[in-house]
Amino acid sequence: MKKKFFLINSFIVFAFGANAQSLQLQDAVNIALKNSLDIQLAKNRIEADSILNHIGVAGGLPLVTGTLSDNESITSVNQKLNTGAEIRRNNAATNNFGAGVTGSILLYNGGRVVATKKRLGELQLQSKELLNSQVQNILADVMLGYYDVVRQQNYIKTIEQSIEASNKQLDIVKIRREVGLANNADLFQAQIDLNVLQQSKLAQQLVIDQAKAELLRQLTLKADSAITINDTILVDKGVQLENIMNSLTKNADIKAAENQIRINELIVKETAALRYPSVRATTGYNFSRNQAAAGNLLLNQNFGPTVGISVAIPIYNGSAFRRQQEVAKIDVRNAGIQKDILLRDYNAEVVKQFHAYSNTLSQLDTAVQNYQLSEKLLDLALLRFEYKQATIVEVKNAQQSFVESGYRLVNLNFAAKSSEIQLKRLANTLTF
Repeated sequence: MKKKFFLINSFIVFAFGANAQSLQLQDAVNIALKNSLDIQLAKNRIEADSILNHIGVAGGLPLVTGTLSDNESITSVNQKLNTGAEIRRNNAATNNFGAGVTGSILLYNGGRVVATKKRLGELQLQSKELLNSQVQNILADVMLGYYDVVRQQNYIKTIEQSIEASNKQLDIVKIRREVGLANNADLFQAQIDLNVLQQSKLAQQLVIDQAKAELLRQLTLKADSAITINDTILVDKGVQLENIMNSLTKNADIKAAENQIRINELIVKETAALRYPSVRATTGYNFSRNQAAAGNLLLNQNFGPTVGISVAIPIYNGSAFRRQQEVAKIDVRNAGIQKDILLRDYNAEVVKQFHAYSNTLSQLDTAVQNYQLSEKLLDLALLRFEYKQATIVEVKNAQQSFVESGYRLVNLNFAAKSSEIQLKRLANTLTF
């Protein structure tokens, strides 16, 4: 584990120094998991719940208390005894000193301690599930942000190929014009088309820079850090709807909802226990010393051990405990309904994502074929234009078809990958 964190820290030092370094998906995910403030909060919650998950917090361990008091007072004494004697004294000093240690242990309280200890354990398990859910969400967000940068960079590659074609077209027009076979209108049009594509490239570069800034935000790094990403979008074509639906029970949010049901059921038991007698065994050792400068009793000193059993029986408190128990039962039903709502929504989300996934995959082969054909068409249009068998308009149309087919192919790849990521996140099987 230490070696892993060392590698992550080393990557951060080298990748975000003066020169931009290549960022891989695994590096991005590792950095996000290490830097995520949400994960830090979730880990802190687990740590707090693990500390509270103790039998002492549940009230099952003995309670030991120590007391110490020392009171000094000045009083005026006026006493008449039955013997006929009379005691009068002003400003007589009196000292009352007491010390003791008392220990008690709960013998019975209707099973409240057992229920509380189980509830604390369920809270700890729930915190772990919520952390797992947070990790899956961060994985999905980082992967989508990473592949969005890849998508935008693929857009600009398509534009650059189209710019190459426009440069070649412009060179052909210039040569023709020098020999008198082309007019200024052809030259101007070719130059305008090239300028438009160069502007599109600049606009697309802005989109790339913004996508990188968003990815860096997800990594909790400086938004102006210099990074380069050289990657492709590879879609897993083996995702099955039945497997995802069967894996929904592993979803961390669903499991956390199940934990909440059990937590509320244990609260019902805790509340019901309030209506039962509470029995405690007590023991201790006490010392007391009362000394007076005047009066009938000048010194009274007591010390010794004590032992006993105390029983507290709730007789009537305005039916508060019963009403609290009824409300706790309602909370159990509400937790069950919330789980059902979560399952309903996740089932619907799985079906929608799988439809998008399968539909996109069915279009990919055609999109690849169209892209290859449009590339050949552009090459052919340039060749025909060079031999004066095609017009500038025909070349422009071929370029437009090439750019559109390139955009369409990249978008379909990204859409399929996005659906794949979301499906695996819902099944709690997202890895990198």
